[in-house]
Amino acid sequence: MFSFQGTISALTENGPLADLISMGGPVMVVLIAIAFIGAATFLYLMLYGALYTPRLNKSLQRLIAQWQQSPSDTPVQAARSNAGLFGRTNPLMHLLVGTMSACQSGNNLAAVRETAVRDAQNALEPFEAPLKIIEVIAALAPLLGLLGTVMGMMEAFSAMAATEGRANASQLSGGIYEALATTAAGLVVAIPFAALAAWIEFRLRRIHKTINSALVSVFNVIPAEEVTTAPEPANAEPKTTEAPFKEQAHASTDFDSNPRLAHAAG
Repeated sequence: MFSFQGTISALTENGPLADLISMGGPVMVVLIAIAFIGAATFLYLMLYGALYTPRLNKSLQRLIAQWQQSPSDTPVQAARSNAGLFGRTNPLMHLLVGTMSACQSGNNLAAVRETAVRDAQNALEPFEAPLKIIEVIAALAPLLGLLGTVMGMMEAFSAMAATEGRANASQLSGGIYEALATTAAGLVVAIPFAALAAWIEFRLRRIHKTINSALVSVFNVIPAEEVTTAPEPANAEPKTTEAPFKEQAHASTDFDSNPRLAHAAG
């Protein structure tokens, strides 16, 4: 009968893991452990991202186009109710629908913008911790390999000292082999995870730009009843409402106030 514990013991006692551990010693055990942790973290990130990544799909593009033509008559809540199961897991859909509904309800625009920025940051936060774990593994693996190198060289010189400098090649080869094996293993672990961290950061920058452009498109056009004009002097120059709202939208949807998001999402 198939036994999971039997498979693990076979791998660790006389399988490939046992060979790796015998090659690198205790440092190799740590490198194997963090490699498994990094692989599990990346798998979780891919599964979570497939469901909950903010996406500007065609239905949201049509909703934004309707909003830009007539914000007061845009069926905002219908977009939420008509969204399928996959669409309801899209944080950008909830963000846009909530922002448009607040604008149509006549809420304070400054408060609506602050809420939109907060919700956009919350949409990116679930990707922050996995990215940090992968970055730490990419930075830690070469250091662990260097530690194994030092430990292996210490073992080699210890064997030389025990024989009062008359150690032969076979006595020194064990420590030197362990030193080289851990160095190679550290680089093998670090290189792919460094590439994955860079790719994830690039994806987060794309998501950040998508959210920012979508919010700017919403705040550039607001319902007519939201625009209130005060009496102006006769000699005052005519003012337009589109440009200030465009500038405010850019300012309010800037995520650079969060240092970690500025690093992770551009």
